[in-house]
Amino acid sequence: MAEEEKQKKEEKKEHKGKKKMSHTRFLGISIIVASVILGGALIYAAQTFSGIVVEGSDSDAQTAQETERETQPTKVSLEVTKDDHVRGESNAAVTLVEFSDFQCPFCNRFHPTVVQILDEYSGSVRWVYKHFPLDAIHPQARPAAEASECAAEQNKFWEFADALFEDQSQLSSEYYSELAADFDLNVDTFNECVDSRKYKDRVEADYQLGIRLGVRGTPASFINGELLVGAVPYPSLQSVIEKALQDR
Repeated sequence: MAEEEKQKKEEKKEHKGKKKMSHTRFLGISIIVASVILGGALIYAAQTFSGIVVEGSDSDAQTAQETERETQPTKVSLEVTKDDHVRGESNAAVTLVEFSDFQCPFCNRFHPTVVQILDEYSGSVRWVYKHFPLDAIHPQARPAAEASECAAEQNKFWEFADALFEDQSQLSSEYYSELAADFDLNVDTFNECVDSRKYKDRVEADYQLGIRLGVRGTPASFINGELLVGAVPYPSLQSVIEKALQDR
């Protein structure tokens, strides 16, 4: 009898050990699976959004959706006027209208890519720059945009824009004034223009145009009216340009 009870106790103990081991193994596997799922979700989120959605269009709408690449089929009609900042031939077959932000790191990455496209497709592509400052996350974006318009007043918009993207860490009113001097602008006139916010309405008009066209992040480009979102690499942009040329 005592032997039977002893055997039952040992069997019960062995059963508990196996159950505990099974539970531990299951818990370990669950943790691994959860980690993989969470890691994948974080990677997806980082690749998809690379920023923060701040909100809608009627209030102070801001979206920091600085994606690597996203295309949408919507095609819009964008008139280019004499008041626009245009780089390239006026009769170019392809027009790239970019909504950009001088403090946006993705715009900084995209800027030299478009410069390269203009070099490679000289005469076939023109580039139109529009302001889309993301004030909620880039406090110097709007001041820089307004300063660039003051430089444009003295026919130095593109030189000024290139310089702003070359060193975004320097963005400040002092730096804008230094650039004005470097480009031999009338510095007093430039500073007065910046201080008075002479072109705040123009910058805001660009921003509101972007909102109406569905722009929610930077850079956002319309290539012959078709929206291309993100700092796409040169080969990707080149393929879009080639297609636009073939569709002409």
